[in-house]
Amino acid sequence: MRKIIVYNIISLDGYHTGPGNDVSVMFPMMGGRVFNAYNAELLRTADLFLVGRVSFELFQSFWPKVAENPTSDEWTPEQREIVQEGKSVNTIVVSDTLTGNWPDIRIIRRADAYQQIAELKRQTGKDILMTGSRTLWNDLLAHDLIDEIHLMIGNVVLGEGVPVFVGKPPASLRLIDVRSWEDSDNILVRYEVLPKSV
Repeated sequence: MRKIIVYNIISLDGYHTGPGNDVSVMFPMMGGRVFNAYNAELLRTADLFLVGRVSFELFQSFWPKVAENPTSDEWTPEQREIVQEGKSVNTIVVSDTLTGNWPDIRIIRRADAYQQIAELKRQTGKDILMTGSRTLWNDLLAHDLIDEIHLMIGNVVLGEGVPVFVGKPPASLRLIDVRSWEDSDNILVRYEVLPKSV
């Protein structure tokens, strides 16, 4: 069975974004190489990228520009690697409101999401990766569909904002790994989501 792996960056005090869902407050923690390097590492083990509409539209405002001119000095080696690794990863957006023409994107409506995502997990293949998409992955966590949560904790204290978890998640977590880097103030914690029966 395939795993669904969630990867998010959070503030030291546990926020996913700032007040009003402002993602720009997270950018200082995403600087340096480690955030994008770990993204690329996860993409190498995945063949599906699962995302909600808001995160999808945010990613579409940036990553196609990197893909159009990947050799530009404007991009870091890690950003180029994400684009390269992402070429072999299909994208699925869970949304009832996404508009536009997306010929290479599969759209799953919310009413069908649990059944179709559970079916995707039963299929053979590599991991299913989720980044951003807080509302979606918290919902899937509540329905026992998330296998691992990887949180990169930055060195910024926001004091207010949107917390990473929606209430108290109905899941138990087991620590798999903690990682740090000499040239970064971020740390990575990886948790396995234990089945509800455990």
